Amino acid sequence: MQKRIVIIGGGFAGINLALQLGKKKHYQVTLVDKNNYNFFPPLIYQVATAFLEPSSISYPIRKLFRNKSNLHFRLGELLKVVPESHQLILSNGTIEYDELVFATGAETNYFGMENVKRNAIPMKTLSDAIQMRNRLLTHFEEATLATDPAEIAKSLTIVIAGGGPTGVEISGMFAEMSRSIMRKDYPELKDADGQIYLVDGGAALLKPMSTKSQVNTYESLTKLGVKILLNSHVNDFVNDKVILSDGTEIVTKNLIWAAGVSAINFDGIPATSYGRGKRMIVDGLHKLAGFEDIYAIGDASIQSADPGYPEGHPQVAQVAIQQGRNLAANFIRMAERRVPRSFVYKDRGSMAIIGSNKAVVDLPKPKIHLNGFLAWLAWLFIHLMSLITYRNRFRTFYNWTVAYFSKDQSLRMIIRPVDPHEDPVVPAIEKSAAVESEKVETKNA
Repeated sequence: MQKRIVIIGGGFAGINLALQLGKKKHYQVTLVDKNNYNFFPPLIYQVATAFLEPSSISYPIRKLFRNKSNLHFRLGELLKVVPESHQLILSNGTIEYDELVFATGAETNYFGMENVKRNAIPMKTLSDAIQMRNRLLTHFEEATLATDPAEIAKSLTIVIAGGGPTGVEISGMFAEMSRSIMRKDYPELKDADGQIYLVDGGAALLKPMSTKSQVNTYESLTKLGVKILLNSHVNDFVNDKVILSDGTEIVTKNLIWAAGVSAINFDGIPATSYGRGKRMIVDGLHKLAGFEDIYAIGDASIQSADPGYPEGHPQVAQVAIQQGRNLAANFIRMAERRVPRSFVYKDRGSMAIIGSNKAVVDLPKPKIHLNGFLAWLAWLFIHLMSLITYRNRFRTFYNWTVAYFSKDQSLRMIIRPVDPHEDPVVPAIEKSAAVESEKVETKNA
């Protein structure tokens, strides 16, 4: 009989595990996710800034599983694990397993700051990206209606919290947009005083990367007009003010949160199975501490068995992909009564794009640093080839080509639910217009 493997999470780790087990006769695989699509998180910010459409970086899971009779998908959210009966309680029913794999990734970490959680714009999911696009474009439209220079600046100023690859890449994107696209789309705002701030609590941007990459990135962003604030972090965001740990206050409606993530805890998994950052503690075979039939891979797990990473692996896409494939290979080995292999991460290098023709790349073996145009081409190629289907690659390449040669894009549309109560930014323009109208009436009176 086929063993039942249930995978929770359809990100890099879960999808690669499932696809590697496709058409393998030993297992019946069910992937559970609250979304019915897989998406590519490293390019989320390009959807948020309207340079890519959502379908360019996402793909339906059921379509990925076509022609693989042992792969199944179930839309739902995990509520509780019952290890004693090998059962999972989902938001829409229950499911039983022989082997359970957590590939749930990570969620945004606001470090207990409720105002930031309530008011900032997260950058973790496809829904976050669409919400960010809606909110920013709405604030830009509000700025065109305002007459007070301070109100205009508040709507246009953007603060990005987090100096990792996401923070760096979105800062560079906004800086270039302000120089070209904003002037075309919003001619009435060409002399407006909007600023872009990048805030990080460390002493340098791109902390895991080389000193050369950190220096190149700092200099390039500064030339683009980004104001970089290091050794300082966000303490609060209230009344349209971002308050930093050094006492600095930045007046803005736009705080983009790219400052941290944490894994997710699940009811039924004991507290002793979790380590730093809420990540599940696993051995070299990805097996969860205290269990023989539960595994965790990707951002959801932390492993100290790899000699090169005694403190755990970085929470990046390559780790998740390699762990998903390693666990799949181990399941096949175990089914064939062969010895499974402990996971060893192969570092492919680190990279970040800064703007058009500007990027930084660090390659570990041999130790090479690239910057500028060559690094930019390498970034484009690696990210293009990392997309899950040829369709995604073609659509993304097309959009990038149009944007590169035209210095423009045609995706800047505010798309929101029909019910305005579902989206807090819907009434924003109407409210702004009413305020301006009231000012005029008062002045005339």
